[in-house]
Parts: sequence; C-alpha cells; structure tokens
Amino acid sequence: MTTLIIRFLNLIMAGLITGVLFGIWIGYNPKNLSAQTYVEQQQAVIKALNTLMPLLGLITIILTVASAFMQKQNQIVFVTLLVAAGFLIISGLVTKFGNQPINSIVMTWNKTDVPGNWTELRDKWWSFHIVRTLTAFIAFCLIMWSGMRKD
Repeated sequence: MTTLIIRFLNLIMAGLITGVLFGIWIGYNPKNLSAQTYVEQQQAVIKALNTLMPLLGLITIILTVASAFMQKQNQIVFVTLLVAAGFLIISGLVTKFGNQPINSIVMTWNKTDVPGNWTELRDKWWSFHIVRTLTAFIAFCLIMWSGMRKD
C-alpha cells in the first residue's frame, strides 16, 4: 500500500511541476512584451513561484527516487524512475544556475528604468525555461509510463 501511495503522490507532483512549467511556456512567452510589461509580469511570477517551485521540485525528486527503490525488484521500472529523477535534477539545476540568477537581476529592475540589455537576459531566461520544461516533461512521461506498466 505504501508503494501505491508514493507512486500516486509522485505522479501528482510530477504533473504539477510539469504543468506549471508548460503553462508558463505556452501562456507567458515574453517575446512581444514591452520592457515595462515584461518586468511587471516577470517580477509577479518570480514572487509567486521562486520559492515554491524549487521546493515542489525537490519533493518530486525525492518521491521519484523513493518510488524507484520501492520497486527495485522490477529492473525496468527501477531504471526508468532513476532516469526520470535524473531529468528532474537537470531541470532543477537549470533553474538554480540558469533561471534564478536572471530572476535575481530582474527583481532589482524598476519598470520605468529597464537596462538596455533586458532583451538579452529575457531571451537567455527563456532558453533556460524551455530546457527545464522539456526535461521535466520527459521525466513526467517516464514516471507516467512506469506507473502504467503491467508486469
């Protein structure tokens, strides 16, 4: 029963993480925003998600690894979940060392006085976001697949 609960929580958490990242990718593409709108939007999203998402990501990684070890008798599921955890870790590292340093810079900006290189940082942040979204999505697919297997 414990394994079933961990697998269920793992699916929920991986789905939440991936859903938020995918929603940002689809709904918040900053390409056509003015500097002022970009700063306002980005600062609001950073305030809302900058602490919550890494915490949810960590919980998801822990659940994925726990689920893997609880099912280690099934080598395919075990390895698949460890690979999924690896993709989640990559997503977290991209966030920590790619997106968050840029977030810290953006949080210092005043929307009426945006630095000249704002589009360069915006585009760099967006590239990191695409990478972390894709790696989280791959992890989610692997977690789903391992949960749907009938052995």
